[in-house]
This record gives sequence, C-alpha cells and structure tokens, in this order.
Amino acid sequence: MTRADLDKKPAEVAAMFDALAGRYDLMNDVLSMGQVRLWRRRVQRILQVGPGDLVLDLAAGTGTSSLAFAASGANVVACDFSLGMLQAGHARLLKSDPLQAKTRGQVAFAAGDALRLPFSGGAFDAVTISFGLRNVHGTRDALAEMRRVTRPGGRLVVCEFSEITIAPLDMLYRRYLTGVLPAIARRAARNPEAYEYLSESIADWPSQRELADVIRAAGWSSVRWRDLSLGVVAVHVAKNL
Repeated sequence: MTRADLDKKPAEVAAMFDALAGRYDLMNDVLSMGQVRLWRRRVQRILQVGPGDLVLDLAAGTGTSSLAFAASGANVVACDFSLGMLQAGHARLLKSDPLQAKTRGQVAFAAGDALRLPFSGGAFDAVTISFGLRNVHGTRDALAEMRRVTRPGGRLVVCEFSEITIAPLDMLYRRYLTGVLPAIARRAARNPEAYEYLSESIADWPSQRELADVIRAAGWSSVRWRDLSLGVVAVHVAKNL
C-alpha cells in the first residue's frame, strides 16, 4: 500500500495505527535511537502549562506525552483517531496509576478526527500535536480546526519531523529514512509496511519555513519555530490572537 492509497482512505490509516499500538512506543525509541524522549521533554518545556490549564493533546497515540503534561498539573485530553492507540494508553494508565495519584493533573482519552474535533470553540488553553500532523489529510484545515477549539490568547505547539539545515547531513538523513529505517522495521516491527509509510510521509513533509506559512494561513499569529537535533525535528509555536 502506498502513501497515496492511505491518503485516500483515512479508515485504513486508523487501522494501521491500531495494529501498531502494542509496540508503538518501543518502536519509536528504537527507530529514533532514543531521541524521541528528548524531543517530547522539549515540547513539554516549550508548552509551559501548569495547574488550571486545559490542554488538547492531539494525535496523542497512547498518551505518553499527555501524561508528561499532566505531571505539570494541567488537565489533558488525549485525542486520537486510532481507537487501538487510545485503548492501549488507557489500559497502561489504569495498570500503572489507576487513581492517577502520580499525576498532578487529570488525563482523559477521547476519540476524534483532527478535521472535525468533538469539542466546543475556545475550550482549550493550549493545543499540541506531536508527530501526527503529517498523517492528517488536510494540514491547513486541521490547523484551523485546532484554532477553533483554542481560546483567544491560547497557544499552539506542533512538533514534527522536518529538514536538517546542513545539506550533506540532510542527504544522509534522507537515505536513513528511505533505506535504513524500513530495514530496521522489517526486522523489529510486526507491521513493517506501516513504517515504510511513515518514512515516506517524513520525506515528503514541508520544510520549517513552509510549515510556518501553512500555520499562518490557518489563522494563527506570532508563528516561530526552533530546530531540534539539527532540524531532524522542528517545534513550531503560535498564538490564537
């Protein structure tokens, strides 16, 4: 199945992520060589949420990032279109912290489509999406929908794979995406075809500046970004003014 096929069939994309749910976090660690944990911690610091804040963690997967935000005292809605991911995350939370005594804020899991979020306008103080915007068929529309559910003055944080700013290194990185990453997935993953899709979606994603332009076009203001790991990942920040 090609990426184009998946773009035409959102239900198949959801099914793909359902199949990945059990080993998703482990495979992220393996394929990023542990860097994903550092990237998520940086997002947590950039988001700057605390007690009294209500956060929408979109494309939350198993809720790994949601738990980190809740540890800061914020109440978090972990939203994803993959029921398998949400069920895996909820089961893990019930097993490790059934009363959520280890987190200062609360975490709720909710199924939702980024293009038609099941929340009222202005409901959230902040919206964040990490490594999920690539998988939405309609980036600008999804960003506009995120703005709809964010209160005036609220914040957007997008963490996504991007473009290395040093050309020779970026060329080596592209070779890793198209050759090495799928090879590792074929050995370690139960659904290697999904990781071929993921590597293609990363390679096709716009640069930092291009994504910033899309975020502005969706109505967000004060858009800026910072590169992590030389631009392997970029974190874009904006406000709803």
